[in-house]
Amino acid sequence: MSLRVFKPQTPGQRFKSILENKVITKSKPEKTLLIPLPKSSGRSHGRVTAKGRGGRHKRNLRLIDFKRDKREIPAVVAAIEYDPNRSASIALLHYKDGEKRYILSPVDLKVGDEVVAGQKVEIKPGNALEIGKIPIGTVVHNLELIPGRGAQIVRSAGTGAIISAKEGQWVHVKLPSKEIRKIHGKCYAAIGQIGNEDWKNITFGKAGKSRHFGIKPHVRGVAMDPRSHPHGGGEGKSGTGMNPKTPSGKRAFGKTRKKTKLSTKFILQRRRI
Repeated sequence: MSLRVFKPQTPGQRFKSILENKVITKSKPEKTLLIPLPKSSGRSHGRVTAKGRGGRHKRNLRLIDFKRDKREIPAVVAAIEYDPNRSASIALLHYKDGEKRYILSPVDLKVGDEVVAGQKVEIKPGNALEIGKIPIGTVVHNLELIPGRGAQIVRSAGTGAIISAKEGQWVHVKLPSKEIRKIHGKCYAAIGQIGNEDWKNITFGKAGKSRHFGIKPHVRGVAMDPRSHPHGGGEGKSGTGMNPKTPSGKRAFGKTRKKTKLSTKFILQRRRI
C-alpha cells in the first residue's frame, strides 16, 4: 500500500495525501454483519461532555470477530474491505458451514486464501492459535490478555507484537510500544502484522475532512470572552493571567490525577517514554 500525493489544483489539495487502497476488493459491506452506530456528538441531553466532537459522516459498525472462537473450521477470504471505524482494513471470511465473519486483515492476506483458528494450525498470516504454541520470534496481532475474553491489544493498523520468550505457562510478548509483558499461554492471537501500514502517514489537507470524522475546530481559551472561559478577555493578545484552568474553572496544570495502585506484576519491561 502506498501514498498518493495530489498536485495542488485547489487549496485543499496542496498538502493532501491519501492511501491507494489497492488491496481493497469490495466497496459495499456485508449487510448481515452491520449494526447502527448512533451519534453521541460529545453531548449528553444537549450538554457538551466531550469538546471538539460533533457532526461526522453517517456510518455503520462492522461486527469484528476478536475472539476467533470458531475453531478447527476452515474459512476462505472472500474480500478485503475498508472499515470507517478503525485504521486497519478488514477481511470477510466465508466458513465451510456457511457462516460469515469479519477479522482484521494482516499483511499478505489475499482473496482466496484459507485461514483457520485452532490448536494445531499452520503458522501463516490470518491463522489464530494459542500464543503458547507459537514459535519464538513470530509476529502476532489481535492478542488476548485473558483467555476467552477476546483480543484487547495490538489491533491498530501496522502494529504487531513479537513472541520473545516462554516461561512455563507464561509467554513474554514484546508489544509495539516496546513494553515486554507476560501473557498466559492459553490466550489466542492471530499470526502476522496488521496491514494498512501507511495509515499514519496520510494528511487530510483541509479542515472539511476532519469534520467528516467528527472532529470540530479547537479554540484556545485566551481567544474567548471571559464568560466562555477563565482565560478569556483582555485587550489585544493577552496571556492566561492565572494558573491554567479548564473551561469549568478547575486546575489544568501539574499533577491533577489521583494516585491509583495499578498492578504491574505482568510487566517485565516498561515502554520507552
